[in-house]
Amino acid sequence: MSILDVEVIRSYIRMCDDGWQQGWHERNGGNLTYRMRPEEVEQCRPFFATPGQWVNMGVRADNLTGEYFISTGSGNFFRNVILAPQDNICIVEINDRGDSWRIVWGLEQGGRPTSEFPSHFLNHSVRKTATDGKNRVIYHAHPANIIAMTYILPLTSRDFTRALWQSATECPIVFPGGVGVVPWMVPGGADIALATSELMREFDAAVWAHHGLFCSGPDFDITFGLMHTIEKGAQIFILAMAAGQGKLRQTITDDNLRAIARDFGVTLNENFLD
Repeated sequence: MSILDVEVIRSYIRMCDDGWQQGWHERNGGNLTYRMRPEEVEQCRPFFATPGQWVNMGVRADNLTGEYFISTGSGNFFRNVILAPQDNICIVEINDRGDSWRIVWGLEQGGRPTSEFPSHFLNHSVRKTATDGKNRVIYHAHPANIIAMTYILPLTSRDFTRALWQSATECPIVFPGGVGVVPWMVPGGADIALATSELMREFDAAVWAHHGLFCSGPDFDITFGLMHTIEKGAQIFILAMAAGQGKLRQTITDDNLRAIARDFGVTLNENFLD
């Protein structure tokens, strides 16, 4: 048995490959982190190497001290994860101050976790608090249609949520709370990490203008499904706007949305309804 036989590692690798197959990860684009359960850490511990040096992140989260995360590597390609996981992903341990990480497994050819780890880390902290510890996955990808929407819609959570909810009946069911929108910012730093974490106190997903999409969920399937649903809604929106030359003849009305919420037992964010 190797660490690649451990279920959580196998599931993580599968999600990386699923994202690549969707075309969301050109070159080294995108990143995926997972906050491990204690039993998963123990399953992987026999395969840990001598820990690396502690690296300060420039951000801090008291509720993530001592946690372990699986992360893609900075500059590494999603398409290579399934071929050589040990060279393209890693497990990192967080110190007792909640401000530094060190590698305990993976990236055997050298490297460090994703350059956007500070953004992931702060958002893990926020989502852990907001969901009583249930959310464990943070996923960032570059789906083309949601990025295209950031060039034609006002960069507000309300405008994006309404457009997506009205694009496909499944959208208000899958993300009834809506989506947040972050204006364009340089990726990888503390500023975008803080801006995103503020939105993720309320939303499971945040659009990064002209860049991509940031999603959170309790497991790999739910998180991937959220990303997939938002991008499918965005694709329908872009196709309909292009075919109608910017005009829509009909759409899902607010009364329709409320009927969906009633029948499927979800609570829509009323701030986004007229």
